[in-house]
Amino acid sequence: MRITIQNQTFILHPSGALFWETRKLLLISDVHLGKVSHFRKHGVAIPNNVVSENFNRLTEVVEYFNPDKIIFLGDLFHSSMNSEWDLFEKWVACCTNTIMLIAGNHDIIDQNHYTKINIDVVESLEIDDFLLTHHPVIKEGFFNFSGHIHPGIILRGFGAQSLKLPCFYQKENQMILAAFGEFTGKHIIKPKQNDIIYAIANQDVVMVKLN
Repeated sequence: MRITIQNQTFILHPSGALFWETRKLLLISDVHLGKVSHFRKHGVAIPNNVVSENFNRLTEVVEYFNPDKIIFLGDLFHSSMNSEWDLFEKWVACCTNTIMLIAGNHDIIDQNHYTKINIDVVESLEIDDFLLTHHPVIKEGFFNFSGHIHPGIILRGFGAQSLKLPCFYQKENQMILAAFGEFTGKHIIKPKQNDIIYAIANQDVVMVKLN
């Protein structure tokens, strides 16, 4: 879905990524690489294909948009280094795009490891009148893109029918991206009247009209 914010055009992708057309920037939030291996270490049974699926989805969305720069809006890795870091290094080595990480609360891996693979790590980033962060913030004069929340929405039909979907959550001067990772969960939001919800349903992004 193509939307306009402050005279700039953005594309909302069903992976949860957002592409800034003019700047050729790809924003991705809350991938949580390493989470599967972390849970397996503690005895939680998770299908083998979840790890590869995260990397496959990253590759697909990068190839689709071919951005000049990829900016991860925090929580790229879930915890400390594990075997998935090696997979990430290989993925980065095959990626010709510039990569930047805006540190999230889960990003505890030493920045030196990112520096070695040419990834800059920052706390936030201002581009024109847009502010990129991990946690949602309000700053006068800026529109904020962030993650952290893993927003989801429940759509209810007739009777007892309901559907829980990830979504992009737009409020005044702020948009919270859907979590990109396959194994991240959703925080069900309660939007207010002037908020805008873009729900992700399979391979589509659809605007949800609020009653």
